[in-house]
Amino acid sequence: MDLKEIFDNIDTLVNKEVEVNGWIRNHRRQKDFGFIDFSDGTCFKHMQIVYDTTLDNFETISKTLVGSALNIKGTLIKSLGKQPFEIKATSIIVLGSCSEDYPIQPKRHTKEFLREVAYLRPRTNLFQAVFRVRSVASYAIHKYFQERGYVYFHAPLLTASDCEGAGEMFQVTTLPVEKLKGEIDYSKDFFGKMTNLTVSGQLEAETFATAYKKTYTFGPTFRAENSNTKTHAAEFWMIEPEICFCDLNGDMDIMEDMLKYVVKYVLDECPDEMNFFNEFVEVGIIDKLNKLIKSKFTRIDHEEVIKILKNADVKWDFEPEYGSDIAKEHEKYITEYFDGPVFIKNWPKDIKAFYMKQNEDGKTVAAVDLEVPGAGELMGGSQREEDYDKLINRMKEMNMEYTSLDWYLNLRKFGTCVHSGFGMGFERLLIYLTGVDNIRDVIPYPRTPGNCEF
Repeated sequence: MDLKEIFDNIDTLVNKEVEVNGWIRNHRRQKDFGFIDFSDGTCFKHMQIVYDTTLDNFETISKTLVGSALNIKGTLIKSLGKQPFEIKATSIIVLGSCSEDYPIQPKRHTKEFLREVAYLRPRTNLFQAVFRVRSVASYAIHKYFQERGYVYFHAPLLTASDCEGAGEMFQVTTLPVEKLKGEIDYSKDFFGKMTNLTVSGQLEAETFATAYKKTYTFGPTFRAENSNTKTHAAEFWMIEPEICFCDLNGDMDIMEDMLKYVVKYVLDECPDEMNFFNEFVEVGIIDKLNKLIKSKFTRIDHEEVIKILKNADVKWDFEPEYGSDIAKEHEKYITEYFDGPVFIKNWPKDIKAFYMKQNEDGKTVAAVDLEVPGAGELMGGSQREEDYDKLINRMKEMNMEYTSLDWYLNLRKFGTCVHSGFGMGFERLLIYLTGVDNIRDVIPYPRTPGNCEF
């Protein structure tokens, strides 16, 4: 029987025999009895196990160390201690012993130390909570799109195109190292051309959207950016829906609806984990998330945002400028100014990607970023340029090599339509949901500059 099953049916199981398998989280031994803090990973709650000298193997069990795997049979009873229930053991079998050098002892460990033993950190309270929320949020995202008729598209991880035009991509090759010096003849490589790990599945997803109307990707993406900030990783997961017959306003409707759905789902399905974050990680996080669910997201043009920032009685570290991106301090001010999430739309075209729909003013594109209180930018999207000639001209303006993207351009000739989409970094969402402020602590095995362990 799982602990989750026991806790879900606790009132009907009192004074009945139960059998559980799991691990020792803590062990307090006395001369004639002992207490085991027991977990099996099926829920965030632990169960206290009480045993005494009536066990045939009392001496063996009393010496069993933290981390050991056990099979326990006993009676579920009401407790007189801090925990309302406990199991009075009648049989304890050691299924897998643990050595004395086990790193996860019952004490406070720093997150930095736990990254060094990432293969064990899900056994701690913090990371047990983080990675269960990761699992539940992942399911919620799929559930949202599947219930609304989206087709789940598996974007290729190997690609010859650069969606963002940033050039910060990991190259994949089978050529010997000595042949990578100087000018490289990619015709002799495995794919016969330069090939990279993808930074986005968006362009390929658009091809499926033109067949299914609504599609989404949810998978790993890669960025060879030599950055060691708390929000950057070389490997991360992205959610990228693409929707035909949808303009920028419709895109924002979906972004708002999806985010509220996922946040509410996590709050409903992970109450114990969220209470843990609320008490030990970010005080007030539950109120923050509930406020987001009830908020009506503000929609405002980039130009108007700059006006607000320039008129603010604030000494900025980075002076806001028309035609430029905004800084973290600006994002924070804007969400506080409107007391909630803010869609900043219609951005200067020169700081946005080539595929975004150009507005009639010729200076801006139909792009949008979602800023949320306490986290800043969480999502980014746009209406895609559906005009073939305008898209080609924009790529020429940006000195992009576009012949390799003929398949993408052809979508504008073969039944084009208004279409939009957006992207959300999954780890950034998890940072927002949990209050854990470093991307290295919301992804199981972080890949960052100089680090590719496990």
